Amino acid sequence: MVFIVVFIFAVILLFFLIKHVRFQKQYKKRLGIFKNSPYYFQNTFHNLEPTPLLMDFKKGIKELFFTNKKNKIPSCKIPALKTDFMNLNPKENLFVWFGHSSYFLQLNNMRFLIDPVFSSHASPVPFIKRPFKGTNLYSAKDMPPIDYLIITHNHYDHLDKKTVQSLKNKVKTIICPLGVGIYFELWGFSSHQIIEKDWGDQISLASQSSIHVVPARHFSGRSLKRNQTLWASYVLSTPHLNIFLGCDGGYGGHFQKIGEDFGPFHLAFLENGQYNPLWENIHAFPFQTLKIAQQIMPIHSSKFSLSSHPWQEPLEQISQLAPNFCIPILTPKIGEVVFIDKPNPQISSWWQEC
Repeated sequence: MVFIVVFIFAVILLFFLIKHVRFQKQYKKRLGIFKNSPYYFQNTFHNLEPTPLLMDFKKGIKELFFTNKKNKIPSCKIPALKTDFMNLNPKENLFVWFGHSSYFLQLNNMRFLIDPVFSSHASPVPFIKRPFKGTNLYSAKDMPPIDYLIITHNHYDHLDKKTVQSLKNKVKTIICPLGVGIYFELWGFSSHQIIEKDWGDQISLASQSSIHVVPARHFSGRSLKRNQTLWASYVLSTPHLNIFLGCDGGYGGHFQKIGEDFGPFHLAFLENGQYNPLWENIHAFPFQTLKIAQQIMPIHSSKFSLSSHPWQEPLEQISQLAPNFCIPILTPKIGEVVFIDKPNPQISSWWQEC
């Protein structure tokens, strides 16, 4: 048994080492670009303010490996809808959420796909972080041609190799933070497809629209070293709508600055889930999320269990708190079409069905 455990550990370590070496070869070619960023120093990217990942390391390890919290996984199949994307009217402004932080956005005659994860796991190994029953309803085959694939950061629950490779023939352009383009190049995408930007950069899109790359308070890492690639949120502006595409991250002063520079927003996709007092700097709580925007689509919940809270708690809490902040929230089912121009928000309590 000891031999088997050691062997498995050695194979996993070798797997990460090979990936790390391949990544580092491409990484060194970009060092000149990274060093021009004011957020890159001491060989890593940094947040705007001090951001310890764990408030208490010992408690964090205990929480991760030895604490068994109830109801982390739903006991029933998550209710979801199957939308026919091929027959959506391309002139309508809408979005469809796929659970967690993956969603399709159609705006100003353009199609966007954000942080898609259609695989059977959100981790480097197939038996960890598996999706809840009923949530893995979509695949790349269901997607129409995508004008812009947008990635917020390189964590496995946001950047999935299998998913993006299966989308290769459908994606025209990839938008990602500094360094994340390395993965796409390693996975066979053309460098001409990749737009890789720093906080503060602007990208001109079709149809008189633009994307601004803005800060988030988080971190990156999917191999042996953290923060070698940047993480980012985005402001997507069209002549008539202003949308905030949020990254994972803790609450901080950057939200006020983003609001002053680019707000107000008609709609904000904001993290709401996988929070914990032990990592409050890198994942916002529902009461903090409600301080950020005037109309919110809560994401980062209802598909993968990455923290110890009950699976339905994020949506339950933000729904209960929202009236106190006088903020409408959108809580559609997975796969449900939400029309952004519709005056009344899409509010339901579908999670109470489980």
